Formats: sequence, structure tokens, C-alpha cells
Amino acid sequence: MPDKPVKIPGPDHPISVRKNPDRVVVKVGGQVVADTRDALSLQEANYPAAQYVPRKDVDLSLLERTDHTTYCPYKGDASYFSLRPAGEAGVNAVWTYEAPYDSVADIKDHVAFYPDRVELEIIAD
Repeated sequence: MPDKPVKIPGPDHPISVRKNPDRVVVKVGGQVVADTRDALSLQEANYPAAQYVPRKDVDLSLLERTDHTTYCPYKGDASYFSLRPAGEAGVNAVWTYEAPYDSVADIKDHVAFYPDRVELEIIAD
């Protein structure tokens, strides 16, 4: 298998990772899956910002690892989890970069949720 391309964020494809100063709460059917004041907001090119939540602030008992993976030349290999309480909508609804590339190393030990599959609240303090 050929080596995967690795790209460095730059003016043509900027990526920034910043601490979100607000509280981030993720729910499924009213059940809290994650609640943190330590989320990282990853802004990539023109995509909506993704909220990366530290694993310590996630109820990991609600997640089930799947075999699904994807690759981003800017961030690395992503692994996926399904959200049990969300049923079919929760399949592969959570992703993580367990060995992210250096340019986004801060997102290690964090997970992100597809916002169209969960209730994601950003609560300003």
C-alpha cells in the first residue's frame, strides 16, 4: 500500500485549534454524553468549527468503538465510535484522532461529535 499523503495546513487550507472559552454539552435524547469547559474548537478551512471534547469529560460507557476509519492528510487517521443511546443515528457519530499529526497534536485524547446526530450546546459563561 502506498504511503498516505501528509499535508501541512497553510494559507490554502488553514487549520486552527483553540480552547473554547465556553461550556460544551453534548446530549442524545436528553441524556448527557459529554459536559466540559475544556473543549477545543478546531476550525478547518471553510468548514464549521468542530468541538473536540476531552475523553475525561465524556461518558465513555455510552460509546462503542467501530471498525470505521477515515484519513485526513492534514490530521491523520480517524477512528470512530457509535453512540449507543442514539440507535441507528448514532452509528459512527463520534470520531477521534488517536495519533494526530503535529499540526493538530492538541486534539489527541479528545473526541468530536457530528452535530447533526447529537444535541450540541455551547453555553457562554
